[in-house]
Amino acid sequence: MIVLLMGVSGSGKTTIGELLAGRMHAVFADADSFHSAANKAKMASGRPLDDNDRQPWLEKLNLLMGEWVRRQENGVLACSALKESYRKTLVHDLPKGSVLFVWLDGSKDLIAGRLAERKNHYMNPGLLDSQLATLEPPSDALRIVNDRRPEEVVNEIMQHVQDEEEQTDGKQAV
Repeated sequence: MIVLLMGVSGSGKTTIGELLAGRMHAVFADADSFHSAANKAKMASGRPLDDNDRQPWLEKLNLLMGEWVRRQENGVLACSALKESYRKTLVHDLPKGSVLFVWLDGSKDLIAGRLAERKNHYMNPGLLDSQLATLEPPSDALRIVNDRRPEEVVNEIMQHVQDEEEQTDGKQAV
C-alpha cells in the first residue's frame, strides 16, 4: 500500500510521514526532495510555482510510486498534491486502489505558526495564501485535521490503513 500525505506546506506531511512509514515498515519519500533547483529557488524568492513548473516534478513522483508498486513495497509519500489534476498525474497508470490519499488539514493560523518556526527551508512562508488558494479539497481522500500530537494523527491513519487492508484481503478471498 502507498499512503500519499497531501496538504499545503506546513500541514505536517513530513513529520507525520516519517512516523507513519516507521509504523508501516514502509519506505518514506518527501516530494520536496524531488523539486528542481529552479523550483526551489523560485519558491525561496516568494514566487509560487505554476503548473508547468510542477509537471516534471509530479511525473518523477509518479515514477517513484510505480517503482514501489513493482517492487511490492509499502510506501509513504509526503506531497502537496494541491489540485485534482496533480493527483491524477501522481497516480497515472498505477493500479486502482494502490494509493490512499490522506489530506492533512489545519487552520490557516496553525499552519502559519508552523511555517514561522521553520529554519533552513526553501519554502517562503509568504506562499501560504497562494497554496491555500490553489488547494482543491479532495473528495476521495481521508481528511485528518492535524491539530494534535503527531502520534495521535498517525494512530488515526493507521486505523484507516488497517481497515483498507482488511477490505482488500476480503475482496481477494472472494
